[in-house]
Amino acid sequence: MQSRSLSKYSAEILRTVDMLGTVSVQELSQILGVSDQTIRRVTRPMAERGDLSKVHGALVSNKSALDPPFLSRMSVNRDAKVAIASEVAQIIQDGDSVAIDTGSTSAFIAQALRQRKALTVVTNSAFVASTLAMIPGNNVSMAGTQLRDHDGAAFDRAAFEVIERMEVDYCVLSASMVHPTKAFLVHEQCEVDIASAMMDNAKTAIMAVDASKFQPQDRRPALRQPAFKEGDMLVTNAAPGADFDVALKGLNIRVAG
Repeated sequence: MQSRSLSKYSAEILRTVDMLGTVSVQELSQILGVSDQTIRRVTRPMAERGDLSKVHGALVSNKSALDPPFLSRMSVNRDAKVAIASEVAQIIQDGDSVAIDTGSTSAFIAQALRQRKALTVVTNSAFVASTLAMIPGNNVSMAGTQLRDHDGAAFDRAAFEVIERMEVDYCVLSASMVHPTKAFLVHEQCEVDIASAMMDNAKTAIMAVDASKFQPQDRRPALRQPAFKEGDMLVTNAAPGADFDVALKGLNIRVAG
């Protein structure tokens, strides 16, 4: 393997390990589509440099506990988010166009979409953009110029200008909570505004939320995401209860196994 290829894999491995916190060699092999031997070969010098740690067959991020909140959110309900991401990657096909927001589940979806080819992607998430931009054949637009320090997301005027210009097959959105009558809730108005801009220019909207978002929360979000139209999709990891029938009426619900 040439040193250039090693360098490419090093960046992908470090990004994935930092995102997940801890990941086995076998899991990382499946995520990146390379052999266990390649993972071990590339990570040996990385561990020696202190880029990451190796503990009992697993790779562990050396990111400080102070580096989240974005990275810490990635480790919450990780298995559910991975399952949801896999399901969304079955919906979005080679050659499709998609707008993707900044949620932690969206970051997992970006990882899953690495298996797809020739995607056109617009996102206001630096993590999503960097995950998909280096795939040969992809056309990725980073929306925005000023990134927030805690999650690498852009909500400036430039972000809206890029999103509003692009017509896409799908938009992938997230929410902080699902309410039985008010549907999808978030904490910040800028999230609502970005979701609205993405939905306006997408044929189909996909809301990706894990089952924990259907539970009451101590810090309840107060802002509603824009209304979804009939035929838009909800991808989650457990079937919602009957008390959510009103909020989810008309949505195509897919439960990830």
